[in-house]
Amino acid sequence: MKYMWDERYAVEEYVYGTEPNAFFKQEIDKLTPGKLLLPAEGEGRNAVYAASLGWEVHAFDLSVEGYKKAMRLAKTKHVNIKYEVAGFDDVELKDNYFDLVFLCYVHLPSMLRQKYHRIVLQALKPKGTMLLEGFSKTQIDKNTGGPKNVDMLFSKEELTEDFKDMESLSVNSLSEILSEGDFHAGEADIIRLKGIK
Repeated sequence: MKYMWDERYAVEEYVYGTEPNAFFKQEIDKLTPGKLLLPAEGEGRNAVYAASLGWEVHAFDLSVEGYKKAMRLAKTKHVNIKYEVAGFDDVELKDNYFDLVFLCYVHLPSMLRQKYHRIVLQALKPKGTMLLEGFSKTQIDKNTGGPKNVDMLFSKEELTEDFKDMESLSVNSLSEILSEGDFHAGEADIIRLKGIK
């Protein structure tokens, strides 16, 4: 997995662009800055945007190439982010620490998905906000992004189960025109989740 992402991110251009994810921007713009966790953050577009708003940003990703581009983008935008080259099993997260967690197209096999969703939920403060955007299982037949393994795509039922202990939870399926670089381009079937711990 690490090698695939290193290869993808090793090119000069930002393969998912440098602008934040639209759903993330819409939601974070409503919140008071605090501590933010961005797992599998890739090239840093969401981290850098959040830092520009005054958030204390903690990000991690397996890819050293993603890390390099994220730090370059942060320097260009004159912001600071904390970014670790690590996977979910390597990173040490404090319990009840973050005000906001955003999972942006973090697609994993179902066995790992449940485990890692529990880990990030544990790191979220009570009353903290959980956001997630990813491809739904119906995306499998489209060529506008996402893994070609249906087990790694999301369903409303699975996500509702993973985050069932949240106080307030909305999980919505929709078709959206994506414009996030070469790999997320065109009409796609996605799921957006928002919950309060």
